[in-house]
Amino acid sequence: SILLCIYKLRNREITREREDNMSQEITARTVRISDLVPSVKRAMKRKRPVFIWGPPGVGKSEVVEGIATELGGIAIDIRLGMYEPTDIRGMPYYDKNTGKMVWAPPIDLPSEEDAAKYPVVVLFLDEMNQASPSVQGAAFQLILNRKVGQYTLPENVVVVAAGNRETDKGVTFRMPTPLRNRFTHLELAVNFDDWQDWAVKNNIHPDVVGYLNFAKSDLFDFDPRASGNAFASPRSWTFVSEYLYDEEDDVDVTDNQLTDLIAGTVGEGIAVKFNTHRKFASKLPIPTDILDGKIKELPSDARETSAMYTLTVNMAYELKQNYDNIKDKDREKKLEKWHDQCSNVFQFMMDNFQTEMNVLALRIMLKNYNIALNPRKLKNFSEFAKRYGDYIKDA
Repeated sequence: SILLCIYKLRNREITREREDNMSQEITARTVRISDLVPSVKRAMKRKRPVFIWGPPGVGKSEVVEGIATELGGIAIDIRLGMYEPTDIRGMPYYDKNTGKMVWAPPIDLPSEEDAAKYPVVVLFLDEMNQASPSVQGAAFQLILNRKVGQYTLPENVVVVAAGNRETDKGVTFRMPTPLRNRFTHLELAVNFDDWQDWAVKNNIHPDVVGYLNFAKSDLFDFDPRASGNAFASPRSWTFVSEYLYDEEDDVDVTDNQLTDLIAGTVGEGIAVKFNTHRKFASKLPIPTDILDGKIKELPSDARETSAMYTLTVNMAYELKQNYDNIKDKDREKKLEKWHDQCSNVFQFMMDNFQTEMNVLALRIMLKNYNIALNPRKLKNFSEFAKRYGDYIKDA
């Protein structure tokens, strides 16, 4: 009978765990960055605090900083996990002139004078659920009443917080229910298209962008149950990009040492696939030679899919750079030459790429790189449209 009771209790625990997991799956609504940004802006307009949840390395901090910059303001990044309660509330001291105990305001919080320099100041409470309960309690006053101790938030200061989920196996403290209820909660998910738009604007290395166009699932490969230290994330791929640019600047590092750095950043399995991709990519022609019409055929040993993704990104990058460098002087003449380069690229793609790659290439050029093509000035655009127009419409 004792064993039967234990068995029944264990069954109840398993059933409860399954129900909890099902409930989490049902309620876990996620948003991509392109949807998160306008949502946060709307909440900021109403001065409603927002809490951005998400796994490590997905760009929570970058989103907040980007919004502040876009609005002409600044973001004050406060890592609450490293704070003591007095860092938020301030330090009490005796004022002998009044005979009362007063509070010295914390130096990290914006003063009225500093805040007045900007249209908006974002007080970004990062790693909030890594802070101890006492620190969260001090922050609660700031969020609830927009004041703590004798300090009051200036009118143009808005509060945004962020933290990892409890399931991410990081160091977290459960937030008190009253504090949770003060926030609008949004959970950020990784989306490749959003990341690619960001990567183009931030000059992420073409090898990284090209590889991830081919292996989108390798953009984010986080498993909280895994024992390894390194994993792929938008943040860690940025580190890889920096290492590759350093390689071009002749920093003294061997191929084996570079492989060690990449494996130690995104994990060994993905690093092996990425290095294989780079070996094929190294056999690709120089993009400027394609633009100038010097190379019209892709070498047979470079016809690997992920390498062609990289070549597409490189050609789009060169076209964008050349367009941006066109000055007012002799602009029409330079635009004519630039459209000749575009025509050479389109002809090269038609002669060497399969349909899927041509459709993707046009999407990358128009959507991600915002290349200002004038179809009437392209010698072969009508042929390109005739071959792939229906596929492009479907895409």
